[in-house]
Amino acid sequence: MKRRRLSEDDLALWRKVAQTADRLAPEARSIEIAKPTSKPEPEAPVTPAPIEQFKIGSKGKGKRPAHNLLPGISERMAKTPVQMDKKAFGRLKRGKLKPEGRIDLHGMTVQQAHGALTRFLMRAHADDKRLVLVITGKGKTSYDDGPIPTRRGVLKHQVPQWLSLPPLASSVMQVSEAHISHGGTGAYYVYLRRR
Repeated sequence: MKRRRLSEDDLALWRKVAQTADRLAPEARSIEIAKPTSKPEPEAPVTPAPIEQFKIGSKGKGKRPAHNLLPGISERMAKTPVQMDKKAFGRLKRGKLKPEGRIDLHGMTVQQAHGALTRFLMRAHADDKRLVLVITGKGKTSYDDGPIPTRRGVLKHQVPQWLSLPPLASSVMQVSEAHISHGGTGAYYVYLRRR
């Protein structure tokens, strides 16, 4: 749609209304309404920067931008703040504390594992257990990832998320990867709060 230019009558009417109106901010500077002018003259065309010569087989000068990827689950777990006693946490990380219960989620679907984990942790919390071991496994490696890569180990990535959501979040104090003697990166220590 083409913009309509204001006629002289429209401009005269606008000036009359503008003179009778009170300013909202009198300290602001006044704005002059200029008469429409003719079209501005086009500027001289800008010449693009010359492209440097490139020979086949030579290296490019610029660096490729780095990918902004989410860190792995092990790195994220290591960076979570310690909620429990630091001395006990150190013993936990060295594998010196013995888990009072354990659940193995190998071979379960995501829905089965979520239900089993919720039941197990609610029962352990009711029995006043403090440290339990949740074995997720490291996950299968698939040979055909397709065009979209998927993370290895669905349960390994889902369990920490489930533990941070209700109803389990109220009973879980600390989640940490297990010591190599208890399963290493394929298992989690879950330290529960007191009832």
